[in-house]
Amino acid sequence: MEVFLGISAVEGTGIGSAFLIPDTVKRVIPQNQITKNDISEGWERFKSAISSVKQEILLQLANISTENKANSVQKEILETYLLMLDDPVFLQEVQTEYEEKLFNIEYTIHTKAEEYASRLRNIGNEYLAERAQDITDIFGKVLNKMLGIVPFDINQVPDGSVIIATSLSPTDTIILSKRKIVGLALTEGGVSSHVVILAKNYGIPTIVGLNSASLKKKITNGEKIIIDGKAGELLADPEPEIMQEFIEKIREAEKHREALKQYLNEPAKTKDGVSFKLYANIGSPEEAEIAVAEGADGIGLFRTEFLYMSQTENSSTVTARSFSEDEQFEAYKHVLEVMKDKPVTIRTLDAGGDKLINSVELPKLEEKNPLMGLRAVRLSLAFPQIFKTQLRALYRASVYGNLQIMLPLITSTEQVIECLKIIEEVKSELNAEKIPFNKDVPVGIMIETAAAAITSDCLAKSCDFFSIGTNDLTQYTIGVDRENSKVSSLYDEFNLAVLRLIEMTISNAEKEGILLSVCGEMASRQDSILVLGGLGVRHLSMGPKMISEVKQLLSRFTIKELESISSKRLNKL
Repeated sequence: MEVFLGISAVEGTGIGSAFLIPDTVKRVIPQNQITKNDISEGWERFKSAISSVKQEILLQLANISTENKANSVQKEILETYLLMLDDPVFLQEVQTEYEEKLFNIEYTIHTKAEEYASRLRNIGNEYLAERAQDITDIFGKVLNKMLGIVPFDINQVPDGSVIIATSLSPTDTIILSKRKIVGLALTEGGVSSHVVILAKNYGIPTIVGLNSASLKKKITNGEKIIIDGKAGELLADPEPEIMQEFIEKIREAEKHREALKQYLNEPAKTKDGVSFKLYANIGSPEEAEIAVAEGADGIGLFRTEFLYMSQTENSSTVTARSFSEDEQFEAYKHVLEVMKDKPVTIRTLDAGGDKLINSVELPKLEEKNPLMGLRAVRLSLAFPQIFKTQLRALYRASVYGNLQIMLPLITSTEQVIECLKIIEEVKSELNAEKIPFNKDVPVGIMIETAAAAITSDCLAKSCDFFSIGTNDLTQYTIGVDRENSKVSSLYDEFNLAVLRLIEMTISNAEKEGILLSVCGEMASRQDSILVLGGLGVRHLSMGPKMISEVKQLLSRFTIKELESISSKRLNKL
């Protein structure tokens, strides 16, 4: 047996087969001068690659059921790809350039595809702009064939796997959530990364910070693996007695989950009867059903960026698309209807930084420090049409439930005022179009930076509620990248500066009489929940599967005991 030590990210135990996901291979396009004698050979390789890609697409089309909308969209995209591969105008342009400039065929294809796509983007037509993305996608696949690059398809991962990888994208994690994955073992990423947050939502035991070289050298695909999320250990090829020990642990965990069911329909209260509201964090419309099943008091955070990031059935074939107004409307409507009269807080697009979306409306940003760059509300204000599209969908859906809109990464009252102006424009448009909506939807903000916390007295006068995002608040306050396992030991939500900022925000919200909740990872960890409760927080939002656990936890303490715990933390120096 071999034991590999990492950092506990999501508690839980799983037994399954190892599945090693290869690192992403970056496509590098060579640029070489050729002779006229080389033309024929290069063109034949190009035609052969096109033929091969076409055969793959035809096979995929044959296996697609068009019963649901997502599959219909996928079918349409694949058919568009086929048309592009046979586009005589584009192919003639490639051939002419290839024969005249005498650069290798791979370089010629790449430059012509980019040039052609740029022309389509600049025409000013939305449909043609989408086709620009299509042409770079499909001829990228042709280039991969010619260069011998085989992109990994996350759908290849079988059920019952312990996934071992350098890292996973949030998109991959969303795809895996629909499968029976035993665990995640990652060499990169921090305990508060978005992948870990998603894994926690789905109840997937997760370890980060494992030694990459050691894993790849000593673990093979299919090998029996035990993942212990609580201890942060990965056990390869365990002895029978060790295996039996962990089987018992799994049984005990199942018994515990069964015992927690008594809290499902019970309100969250402390030992002395003080009430709390426990909401669910979700990243997809489907998770609303999980929230209801777990007894959530509502949705405290709907991460809408994951709608943009999610992909259709075959992730290696279809790239993420921009989300239309109607598609967004249907997603928001679904969540509101599922939750009935319970509050549903939907955060506007929080893209950028480590959450990259593929949209024809957005440029591909190359930023030296993306977490400090054009992200979240800054991105929405820089591209107001995307923002307005989302707001229109939200207000249209508002008549189907108890909607609250939340703005991410606010750092000044000026940003709030600018957002509210755009909201009023959207309302006026909907009025003019005689589209029904709730004109009194509460609009709140996330407190995720020291700037927001310190000026929370001013911000409280400009919005209807606060939600403290403790993940970003922590990393921005103490300057630690929460995605970086190399500095994970420095990432401390109990840092005195962070706690004082939270305390200040709570106080200012109370003075102004606005509701305050916490939706970061501090709201789902037992030790931090006790501190937050002692500071006066009564609204917590967490992964749905944590709700009964938190109800049980709160029932064991009085408010005075919680206040004592938080006081010790605040006065530790």
